[in-house]
Amino acid sequence: MLPEKVKDFAAQTHRGVLTTFRRNGAAQMSILSCGPYRDGIAFTVTESRVKLKNLRRDPRCTLMVSAENWRPFVVLEGRATILSADNTDPEEFKTALRDAYRTCSGEEHSNWEEYDQAMRDDRRSVIIVVPDHIYGTVA
Repeated sequence: MLPEKVKDFAAQTHRGVLTTFRRNGAAQMSILSCGPYRDGIAFTVTESRVKLKNLRRDPRCTLMVSAENWRPFVVLEGRATILSADNTDPEEFKTALRDAYRTCSGEEHSNWEEYDQAMRDDRRSVIIVVPDHIYGTVA
């Protein structure tokens, strides 16, 4: 469960740096837009991205959410939950993609049908980083 102050911070600053693990154990980092969702912090990713492949193989990850000037910040160490067209009810998945858009951007999309089609075309998944451990200047 995310503390309220972490949820509030992540809802305001959508900047994240995700660390996943390559097959050889080396870290692989990605910058992304993210926001609070369910029990963690969420973002979307296309099927072809290395971060998704890494998370499917090993769901352990670390996500740092930071203000533009790097302070304040919060770090979530935990596991990724992956919602995709392959493992999620179609209506639940559509809702999750829309909710991820809202939380990552802080706004509504101007054309949800267009957005839904773009998500299908991109073969996007929703990733939720659920923390086991939280630290940083916001935690």
